[in-house]
Amino acid sequence: MLLENKVVIVTGGSRGIGRAIAIASAQEGADVALNYWGDNDRSYGRMSAVEEVVAEIEALGRRVIAIEGNVADPATGTELVKRTVQAFGHVDVLASNAGICPFHAFLDMPPSVYESTVAVNLNGAFYVTQAVANQMKAQGTGGAIVATSSISALVGGGMQTHYTPTKAGVHSLMQSCAIALGPYGIRCNSVMPGTIATDLNADDLSDTEKRKYMEKRIPLGRLGAPDDVAQCVVFLASDRARYVTGASLLVDGGLFVNLQ
Repeated sequence: MLLENKVVIVTGGSRGIGRAIAIASAQEGADVALNYWGDNDRSYGRMSAVEEVVAEIEALGRRVIAIEGNVADPATGTELVKRTVQAFGHVDVLASNAGICPFHAFLDMPPSVYESTVAVNLNGAFYVTQAVANQMKAQGTGGAIVATSSISALVGGGMQTHYTPTKAGVHSLMQSCAIALGPYGIRCNSVMPGTIATDLNADDLSDTEKRKYMEKRIPLGRLGAPDDVAQCVVFLASDRARYVTGASLLVDGGLFVNLQ
């Protein structure tokens, strides 16, 4: 029970990696504040996903609340902290996971696509981290913040010129926050998933040949699953990583180091 009696906030927690983090945290003994973005979930036809995650966490015997809000709005971070403290009394862990990745060519990318991606992925991570860190400082008991960056922080992507800079920014944000928040006992780390099969990239991975190519490049021979990332987040959030801060962990099956 690596997170026993801890309270975890998970942004973007209704599906994919965020859902897996929320469930894994509950399995390890945590109570969970689950953030989701209603309009975004509706666009995927997945409003029921929120209720499904809540039910699964409750079935594990843990407490859970679901809080709607777009992290790109600074007020969302404030509201997340307020409602979490009202429900559970404190905050111990933030899994800053909310993100979008609308694939688009660079030369004709509308400003709205670029701006919305930066607003959610980078600005959102900043605002929520700031709100949670202030609460952790006030509590005086330290805490752990784990942000979902990406292997894309380290490589380029022709259809991701708006996305990769945000993930590099999230990685850098955690490094700087490790310095800024270390004196308060708050650890800040990031995970860098490789190709993880979620509904965000389902259309892209539906190309059989492309999927086979990706699997061939991964030394472990398979695409990642959301829980592969979630287990690493749980470790970094737990006291087993008590002397780890400012670090980033590639969770990619060896993809990054395979230059063949």
